[in-house]
Amino acid sequence: MRAKNILMSTYKDIKRITTHVLQEMKDRGEKISMLTAYDYSIAKILDAAGIDILLVGDSASNVMAGHQTTLPITLDQMIYHAQSVIRGVERAFVVVDLPFGSYQGNSTKALNSAISIMKEAGAHAVKLEGGVEIEDSIRRILSAGVPVMGHLGLTPQSIYKFGTYSVRAKEEAEANQLISDAKLLESLGCFSIVLEKIPADLGTKVAKAVNIPIIGIGAGDGVDGQVLVVHDLLGLTKDFSPRFLRRYLELFDVIKGAVEEYITDVKSGEFPNKKEQY
Repeated sequence: MRAKNILMSTYKDIKRITTHVLQEMKDRGEKISMLTAYDYSIAKILDAAGIDILLVGDSASNVMAGHQTTLPITLDQMIYHAQSVIRGVERAFVVVDLPFGSYQGNSTKALNSAISIMKEAGAHAVKLEGGVEIEDSIRRILSAGVPVMGHLGLTPQSIYKFGTYSVRAKEEAEANQLISDAKLLESLGCFSIVLEKIPADLGTKVAKAVNIPIIGIGAGDGVDGQVLVVHDLLGLTKDFSPRFLRRYLELFDVIKGAVEEYITDVKSGEFPNKKEQY
Protein backbone atom coordinates (compact mmCIF):
# COMPACT_ATOMS: atom_id res chain seq x y z
CA MET A 1 0.00 0.00 0.00
CA ARG A 2 2.83 2.42 0.84
CA ALA A 3 4.47 1.79 -2.55
CA LYS A 4 1.15 2.41 -4.29
CA ASN A 5 0.65 5.67 -2.40
CA ILE A 6 4.15 6.85 -3.36
CA LEU A 7 3.46 6.06 -7.02
CA MET A 8 0.10 7.86 -6.90
CA SER A 9 1.67 10.99 -5.42
CA THR A 10 4.47 10.91 -8.00
CA TYR A 11 2.35 10.86 -11.14
CA LYS A 12 -0.32 13.21 -9.80
CA ASP A 13 2.37 15.80 -9.07
CA ILE A 14 2.91 16.24 -12.81
CA LYS A 15 1.38 19.61 -13.69
CA ARG A 16 0.53 18.83 -17.32
CA ILE A 17 0.81 15.63 -19.34
CA THR A 18 2.53 16.09 -22.71
CA THR A 19 3.87 13.77 -25.40
CA HIS A 20 7.28 14.18 -23.76
CA VAL A 21 5.92 13.11 -20.38
CA LEU A 22 4.22 10.07 -21.94
CA GLN A 23 7.49 9.02 -23.58
CA GLU A 24 9.29 9.38 -20.25
CA MET A 25 6.65 7.18 -18.64
CA LYS A 26 7.29 4.40 -21.15
CA ASP A 27 11.06 4.78 -20.79
CA ARG A 28 10.92 4.30 -17.02
CA GLY A 29 8.30 1.54 -17.16
CA GLU A 30 5.41 3.52 -15.65
CA LYS A 31 2.06 2.40 -17.00
CA ILE A 32 -0.11 5.02 -18.73
CA SER A 33 -3.80 5.38 -17.82
CA MET A 34 -6.28 6.46 -20.49
CA LEU A 35 -10.08 6.77 -20.59
CA THR A 36 -12.63 8.22 -22.95
CA ALA A 37 -14.52 11.41 -22.14
CA TYR A 38 -17.21 13.26 -24.07
CA ASP A 39 -18.44 16.05 -21.79
CA TYR A 40 -17.28 18.69 -19.32
CA SER A 41 -18.59 17.13 -16.09
CA ILE A 42 -17.06 13.68 -16.56
CA ALA A 43 -13.81 15.12 -17.95
CA LYS A 44 -13.45 17.28 -14.84
CA ILE A 45 -13.85 14.24 -12.56
CA LEU A 46 -11.43 12.07 -14.55
CA ASP A 47 -8.85 14.86 -14.65
CA ALA A 48 -9.14 15.44 -10.89
CA ALA A 49 -8.60 11.70 -10.35
CA GLY A 50 -5.25 11.93 -12.15
CA ILE A 51 -5.93 10.24 -15.49
CA ASP A 52 -3.01 10.63 -17.90
CA ILE A 53 -4.83 10.72 -21.25
CA LEU A 54 -8.42 11.53 -22.13
CA LEU A 55 -9.64 10.29 -25.49
CA VAL A 56 -12.55 12.11 -27.04
CA GLY A 57 -13.46 8.98 -28.93
CA ASP A 58 -15.73 8.50 -31.90
CA SER A 59 -17.32 5.94 -29.57
CA ALA A 60 -19.46 8.96 -28.65
CA SER A 61 -21.45 7.78 -31.66
CA ASN A 62 -22.36 4.67 -29.64
CA VAL A 63 -22.57 5.72 -25.99
CA MET A 64 -23.76 9.30 -26.40
CA ALA A 65 -25.89 9.14 -29.56
CA GLY A 66 -27.04 5.51 -29.55
CA HIS A 67 -25.72 4.49 -32.97
CA GLN A 68 -24.73 0.89 -33.64
CA THR A 69 -21.33 1.88 -35.09
CA THR A 70 -18.88 4.78 -34.88
CA LEU A 71 -19.40 5.72 -38.52
CA PRO A 72 -22.28 8.26 -38.28
CA ILE A 73 -20.57 10.82 -36.03
CA THR A 74 -19.40 13.95 -37.86
CA LEU A 75 -16.35 16.17 -37.55
CA ASP A 76 -18.46 19.02 -36.15
CA GLN A 77 -19.92 16.71 -33.52
CA MET A 78 -16.43 15.52 -32.54
CA ILE A 79 -15.33 19.14 -32.20
CA TYR A 80 -18.34 19.87 -29.95
CA HIS A 81 -17.50 16.96 -27.63
CA ALA A 82 -13.80 17.92 -27.64
CA GLN A 83 -14.58 21.52 -26.72
CA SER A 84 -16.64 20.31 -23.77
CA VAL A 85 -13.87 18.00 -22.54
CA ILE A 86 -11.09 20.57 -22.90
CA ARG A 87 -12.99 23.00 -20.65
CA GLY A 88 -12.90 20.45 -17.83
CA VAL A 89 -9.22 19.56 -18.04
CA GLU A 90 -6.19 21.03 -16.31
CA ARG A 91 -3.70 18.15 -16.30
CA ALA A 92 -4.61 15.36 -18.72
CA PHE A 93 -3.45 15.07 -22.32
CA VAL A 94 -6.50 15.23 -24.61
CA VAL A 95 -6.58 13.21 -27.84
CA VAL A 96 -9.47 13.48 -30.30
CA ASP A 97 -10.50 10.86 -32.85
CA LEU A 98 -10.74 11.95 -36.46
CA PRO A 99 -14.12 10.51 -37.47
CA PHE A 100 -14.82 8.23 -40.41
CA GLY A 101 -14.61 10.05 -43.74
CA SER A 102 -12.52 12.96 -42.45
CA TYR A 103 -9.08 11.62 -43.38
CA GLN A 104 -9.18 8.41 -45.43
CA GLY A 105 -7.99 8.69 -49.03
CA ASN A 106 -7.43 12.45 -49.01
CA SER A 107 -4.44 13.86 -47.19
CA THR A 108 -5.53 17.46 -47.72
CA LYS A 109 -8.91 16.75 -46.15
CA ALA A 110 -7.13 14.92 -43.34
CA LEU A 111 -4.95 17.95 -42.62
CA ASN A 112 -7.93 20.31 -42.68
CA SER A 113 -9.86 18.01 -40.32
CA ALA A 114 -6.97 17.84 -37.86
CA ILE A 115 -6.43 21.60 -37.95
CA SER A 116 -10.15 22.19 -37.30
CA ILE A 117 -10.01 19.98 -34.21
CA MET A 118 -6.85 21.62 -32.89
CA LYS A 119 -8.00 25.21 -33.52
CA GLU A 120 -11.70 24.97 -32.68
CA ALA A 121 -11.49 22.55 -29.76
CA GLY A 122 -8.04 23.27 -28.36
CA ALA A 123 -7.15 19.57 -28.47
CA HIS A 124 -3.62 18.33 -27.85
CA ALA A 125 -3.49 15.58 -30.51
CA VAL A 126 -5.58 13.57 -32.96
CA LYS A 127 -6.00 9.82 -33.44
CA LEU A 128 -6.37 7.96 -36.74
CA GLU A 129 -7.18 4.31 -37.47
CA GLY A 130 -4.98 2.36 -39.84
CA GLY A 131 -1.42 1.75 -41.00
CA VAL A 132 0.22 1.96 -44.39
CA GLU A 133 -3.09 2.74 -46.11
CA ILE A 134 -3.29 6.14 -44.36
CA GLU A 135 0.42 6.96 -44.49
CA ASP A 136 -0.08 10.05 -46.65
CA SER A 137 -2.70 11.49 -44.30
CA ILE A 138 -0.47 10.96 -41.26
CA ARG A 139 2.50 12.56 -43.00
CA ARG A 140 0.43 15.58 -43.96
CA ILE A 141 -0.98 16.08 -40.46
CA LEU A 142 2.41 15.68 -38.80
CA SER A 143 3.93 18.17 -41.25
CA ALA A 144 1.68 20.82 -39.71
CA GLY A 145 3.01 20.05 -36.23
CA VAL A 146 -0.11 18.22 -35.03
CA PRO A 147 0.71 15.22 -32.77
CA VAL A 148 -0.77 11.95 -34.06
CA MET A 149 -1.73 8.82 -32.13
CA GLY A 150 -2.13 5.70 -34.26
CA HIS A 151 -4.70 2.91 -33.89
CA LEU A 152 -4.14 -0.66 -35.06
CA GLY A 153 -5.75 -4.07 -34.59
CA LEU A 154 -9.52 -3.91 -34.45
CA THR A 155 -10.40 -0.62 -36.14
CA PRO A 156 -14.12 0.07 -35.56
CA GLN A 157 -14.37 2.51 -38.47
CA SER A 158 -13.68 -0.47 -40.76
CA ILE A 159 -16.38 -2.69 -39.25
CA TYR A 160 -18.18 -3.20 -42.55
CA LYS A 161 -14.93 -4.28 -44.16
CA PHE A 162 -14.18 -6.88 -41.47
CA GLY A 163 -17.81 -7.76 -40.76
CA THR A 164 -17.10 -8.66 -37.12
CA TYR A 165 -15.73 -7.25 -33.86
CA SER A 166 -13.78 -10.43 -33.13
CA VAL A 167 -10.09 -10.52 -32.16
CA ARG A 168 -7.77 -9.34 -34.93
CA ALA A 169 -4.29 -10.49 -36.01
CA LYS A 170 -4.59 -14.08 -34.81
CA GLU A 171 -3.08 -15.32 -38.08
CA GLU A 172 0.64 -14.88 -38.73
CA ALA A 173 0.26 -12.75 -41.87
CA GLU A 174 -2.01 -10.20 -40.20
CA ALA A 175 0.15 -10.17 -37.07
CA ASN A 176 3.27 -9.46 -39.15
CA GLN A 177 1.45 -6.67 -40.99
CA LEU A 178 0.39 -5.14 -37.68
CA ILE A 179 3.98 -5.11 -36.40
CA SER A 180 5.10 -3.60 -39.71
CA ASP A 181 2.41 -0.92 -39.48
CA ALA A 182 3.41 -0.11 -35.89
CA LYS A 183 7.02 0.40 -36.96
CA LEU A 184 5.84 2.55 -39.85
CA LEU A 185 3.72 4.76 -37.59
CA GLU A 186 6.69 5.22 -35.28
CA SER A 187 8.99 6.09 -38.19
CA LEU A 188 6.48 8.65 -39.49
CA GLY A 189 6.51 10.40 -36.12
CA CYS A 190 3.40 9.19 -34.28
CA PHE A 191 3.88 9.70 -30.53
CA SER A 192 1.83 6.65 -29.49
CA ILE A 193 -0.36 3.81 -30.79
CA VAL A 194 -3.56 2.23 -29.51
CA LEU A 195 -3.82 -1.54 -30.05
CA GLU A 196 -7.36 -2.89 -29.90
CA LYS A 197 -8.49 -6.47 -29.38
CA ILE A 198 -5.46 -8.49 -30.42
CA PRO A 199 -3.71 -11.50 -28.81
CA ALA A 200 -1.81 -10.55 -25.65
CA ASP A 201 1.51 -11.96 -26.87
CA LEU A 202 1.27 -9.81 -30.00
CA GLY A 203 0.60 -6.72 -27.90
CA THR A 204 3.78 -7.45 -25.95
CA LYS A 205 5.77 -7.93 -29.17
CA VAL A 206 4.62 -4.59 -30.54
CA ALA A 207 5.42 -2.76 -27.29
CA LYS A 208 8.94 -4.18 -27.44
CA ALA A 209 9.35 -3.60 -31.18
CA VAL A 210 8.81 0.17 -31.03
CA ASN A 211 10.05 2.88 -28.70
CA ILE A 212 6.82 4.90 -28.49
CA PRO A 213 4.08 4.16 -25.91
CA ILE A 214 1.62 1.41 -26.82
CA ILE A 215 -1.83 1.71 -25.22
CA GLY A 216 -3.98 -1.41 -25.19
CA ILE A 217 -7.67 -2.15 -25.11
CA GLY A 218 -7.97 -5.90 -25.09
CA ALA A 219 -4.28 -6.21 -26.00
CA GLY A 220 -2.97 -7.84 -22.82
CA ASP A 221 -0.79 -6.64 -19.96
CA GLY A 222 2.49 -6.39 -21.85
CA VAL A 223 1.76 -2.98 -23.34
CA ASP A 224 2.62 0.44 -21.89
CA GLY A 225 -0.86 1.48 -20.79
CA GLN A 226 -4.57 0.74 -20.93
CA VAL A 227 -7.67 2.51 -22.22
CA LEU A 228 -11.36 1.82 -21.63
CA VAL A 229 -14.59 3.56 -22.55
CA VAL A 230 -15.61 5.37 -19.37
CA HIS A 231 -19.27 4.37 -19.73
CA ASP A 232 -18.21 0.72 -19.70
CA LEU A 233 -15.85 1.12 -16.73
CA LEU A 234 -18.57 2.82 -14.69
CA GLY A 235 -21.24 0.30 -15.63
CA LEU A 236 -23.47 2.81 -17.41
CA THR A 237 -23.71 0.33 -20.27
CA LYS A 238 -25.36 -3.04 -19.73
CA ASP A 239 -25.26 -4.76 -23.12
CA PHE A 240 -21.49 -4.72 -23.74
CA SER A 241 -19.33 -7.22 -21.86
CA PRO A 242 -16.13 -8.16 -23.75
CA ARG A 243 -13.47 -10.17 -21.95
CA PHE A 244 -11.14 -7.17 -21.62
CA LEU A 245 -13.68 -5.02 -19.75
CA ARG A 246 -13.54 -4.62 -15.97
CA ARG A 247 -16.51 -2.77 -14.52
CA TYR A 248 -15.47 -0.74 -11.47
CA LEU A 249 -19.05 0.35 -10.74
CA GLU A 250 -22.58 -0.61 -11.79
CA LEU A 251 -24.00 2.88 -12.24
CA PHE A 252 -26.83 1.76 -14.48
CA ASP A 253 -28.40 0.01 -11.50
CA VAL A 254 -27.44 2.74 -9.01
CA ILE A 255 -28.90 5.55 -11.12
CA LYS A 256 -31.99 3.55 -12.03
CA GLY A 257 -32.60 2.87 -8.33
CA ALA A 258 -32.18 6.54 -7.43
CA VAL A 259 -34.61 7.63 -10.15
CA GLU A 260 -37.16 5.01 -9.08
CA GLU A 261 -36.92 6.34 -5.52
CA TYR A 262 -37.38 9.91 -6.76
CA ILE A 263 -40.45 8.91 -8.77
CA THR A 264 -41.94 7.21 -5.71
CA ASP A 265 -41.30 10.30 -3.56
CA VAL A 266 -42.88 12.64 -6.12
CA LYS A 267 -45.94 10.41 -6.60
CA SER A 268 -46.47 10.07 -2.84
CA GLY A 269 -45.98 13.78 -2.14
CA GLU A 270 -42.96 13.10 0.10
CA PHE A 271 -40.78 15.26 -2.15
CA PRO A 272 -40.37 18.12 -1.58
CA ASN A 273 -40.74 18.14 2.20
CA LYS A 274 -41.01 21.30 4.32
CA LYS A 275 -37.20 21.70 4.56
CA GLU A 276 -36.90 21.61 0.78
CA GLN A 277 -39.20 24.57 0.17
CA TYR A 278 -38.70 28.35 0.33
